[in-house]
Amino acid sequence: MSEPQKKLPIEDSSPVPVSTEKSPTATNTLRWGSKYLSLLLLSTIASCSFGYLAAKEQIPSNVESPAVAQKVADSSSILASANTNFITQVVDKVGPAVVRINASTTVAARSTTTDEEDPVLRRFFGNRAAQPNRSGEREIRQGTGSGFIINNNGQILTNAHVVSGATKVTVTLKDGRTIAGKVKGLDLVTDVAIVEVAEKNLPSIQLGDSDKIKPGEWAIAIGNPLGLDNTVTAGIISGTGRTSADIGATDKRVSYIQTDAAINPGNSGGPLLDASGRVIGMNTAILRGTQGLGFAIPINTAQRIATQLIATGKVEHPFLGVQMINITPQIKEEINNDPSANFKIDVDRGTIIARTVRNSPAATAGIKSGDIIKSVNGKAVVTSNDVQQAVDTTKIGNSIAVIVRRNGTDITLNVTPIAAPPITAAQE
Repeated sequence: MSEPQKKLPIEDSSPVPVSTEKSPTATNTLRWGSKYLSLLLLSTIASCSFGYLAAKEQIPSNVESPAVAQKVADSSSILASANTNFITQVVDKVGPAVVRINASTTVAARSTTTDEEDPVLRRFFGNRAAQPNRSGEREIRQGTGSGFIINNNGQILTNAHVVSGATKVTVTLKDGRTIAGKVKGLDLVTDVAIVEVAEKNLPSIQLGDSDKIKPGEWAIAIGNPLGLDNTVTAGIISGTGRTSADIGATDKRVSYIQTDAAINPGNSGGPLLDASGRVIGMNTAILRGTQGLGFAIPINTAQRIATQLIATGKVEHPFLGVQMINITPQIKEEINNDPSANFKIDVDRGTIIARTVRNSPAATAGIKSGDIIKSVNGKAVVTSNDVQQAVDTTKIGNSIAVIVRRNGTDITLNVTPIAAPPITAAQE
């Protein structure tokens, strides 16, 4: 059965509820920007190596140059390395640490109607009437995802949507063994979860540095898509820094890696690897109706969240309470030509405050709609994603210095984030 996952964020994700109160000026001035709005509940929240085939130089037999001889040796080495499939090497190295996760969820069974009332049932069952379920009956739903072992303590990293609400979790290793698992903790905001098993000294995987990856580098995905265990696909890193708004998952707070390595339902929670077999991301989402558009949570983000889950079983995300729009030439022109606007944009790039949530830390600190954010804690920002990343490193309760440009003047405001209201599985 397909996994109970948020694999297709366009289908399943819904925005985090926020106050609907509208500022009079913001309502008129920013009505044009609704499609650009990105809700940011802001928080403290390998190079590619590959073999290639070089043309062998033609060297006269009477040439004895050491430099030329060295070129011949280098060419021979390259030719030899080209015969080695680095993807196979990565799979052999990492494969044993990639697992299948089966999650069972018990839910109230739905009563069914007669086939005359339900055309779907009529199509499958002809003229027979479907029998209604008995009152109070429960049903068990099965879902499958992937995960990977990150240490010798039997701790497994996976997506929160793979195990959210699960009443029973089992982990199947590559060698065929199936062992009981327990959800140590999960975070729906970043879609990261930790599952623990009693077995120790299992094969684990090496984590890389997702901050160093660049578009064009190799990307290898291992997982269990569509129930096909130990499936390997490969491609490249197609992009980095894709925001939650970019992919339609507006209830998440992640800056995603984009890859064209094939990712399908069941890959959720599996590793995205570099050419050396180090994890650079955790596969999590695809866009319906597209090809070559898969997304992974950067491993640096997943590791940071996992550390908190292992330590406390939960994660708190600080909350500022703002909505922002990235400034573009079109946005700048529309605002500056809007007679109802009580401010003007005098920069070509940046991010502008569209709205502050009532009684939020941002509102209390004096941040207003129309303010252009220039820096957060000394870090210059250009996009809303820059703001989120800067605030992600700040702890709840610690003051953040935010410099905003207002009516041509730079102002420093100190904002103290609070813990964001938790997201429940029902809100996903």
